[in-house]
Amino acid sequence: MTAFISSVKKKKFWRNVAFFLAIIGPGIITGSVDNDVGGITTYSVAGALYGYKLIWTLIPAFIVLFVTQEMNARMGIVTGKGLADLIRENTGVKITFFIVIFLLGADIMNTMTEFTGVAGSMEIFGVSKYISVPLVAAGVWFIVVKGTYRIAEKIFLIFCLALFIYVAAALLGKPDWGAIGQSIIKPEVESNFSYIATIIGLVGTTIAPWMQFYMQSSVIEKQLRVKDLKWSKLDVLIGCLCTIIVAFFIIVSCASTLHVKGVVIANAVDAAAALTPVAGALASQVFAFGLFVASIFAAVILPVSVSFYVCEAFGYEAGIDKTWEEAPQFYWLYTGIIALSAGMILIPNAPLIQISLWSQRINGIMLPIVLICMVLIINKKEVMGPYVNKPLTNLIAWATIVILIGLTASLVVTMF
Repeated sequence: MTAFISSVKKKKFWRNVAFFLAIIGPGIITGSVDNDVGGITTYSVAGALYGYKLIWTLIPAFIVLFVTQEMNARMGIVTGKGLADLIRENTGVKITFFIVIFLLGADIMNTMTEFTGVAGSMEIFGVSKYISVPLVAAGVWFIVVKGTYRIAEKIFLIFCLALFIYVAAALLGKPDWGAIGQSIIKPEVESNFSYIATIIGLVGTTIAPWMQFYMQSSVIEKQLRVKDLKWSKLDVLIGCLCTIIVAFFIIVSCASTLHVKGVVIANAVDAAAALTPVAGALASQVFAFGLFVASIFAAVILPVSVSFYVCEAFGYEAGIDKTWEEAPQFYWLYTGIIALSAGMILIPNAPLIQISLWSQRINGIMLPIVLICMVLIINKKEVMGPYVNKPLTNLIAWATIVILIGLTASLVVTMF
């Protein structure tokens, strides 16, 4: 009898594993792609400038990231509609137009930074940007336009695993684990412009607005249903852990090498190049390879996300599984963003560093607006039925919104 019960339990366990493997994707991909060039740059600059001081921000960032991504997955699964679609239906065309226009500008700048990462990381290996950028642009265009969602998702999951190379980059820098623990237990808080701007950049890149749109669109594209909610939540949890773990090791990598030596950097490419004299050529190449992978990954996902939310906002068809004839606006917009972003990188003396930094700050400023829309919609029983937010989720979401608005207001005050 005992053997029979054990056999049934084993079968149930493996059935659950198989079911989860069929469900995973949207949460892990959305979380991992968050560590794009803008993210790696922000984490690298934070580590080089402040050492381990800002590592504590990753703990509240993880909680907020999980809460917001879970809300997106739940809204997408329950309603079968994208976030831009829901915002338009529940707040009107004017507010939707305002949100979409600002995010479109910021996300085109974000996509340019992804190709900056491709160019910079490949130049460390001796490959000219006039070769690497056009080749990568053609590759990412082909994956989406000529592929299916299932094929694209498998490629994205391989990218997710490759990002863990930053663990190796950090360990090569021989970090001070005691100092890291101290910075988490007793964080040092400052009130100057640089410190506040860096925190907004960290939050803005860890919980980027475009991710909210992509997460919701991807669970719809994967055709998840209400019975999949439990497994979708686990998928989101793993994705958020991946995001924070990779971000942690990027900060540690730069803090334990560049900050200790007083090296000043402006972006992730600088960080990769500056590692050679302080941590060795291998550390530099590992860091650069991670940057290259992250750049390609985000150069695919970010324009897809933009194309999703713009088409949803204005009622056009969207989806990787659709043909060009079925969703022409979706594919033309995707193609246009890829061409514009890659083309800008090939222009000599383009202000790419400022574009990267300000795209992250605009994300930080726009995030509270997107979150307010999300929380208001997800608490409507006529939209979500019994799947409205629990009180604790609302508490975390509203606290996040208030803190983000406070940080943004502080930044504006310090600018004058």
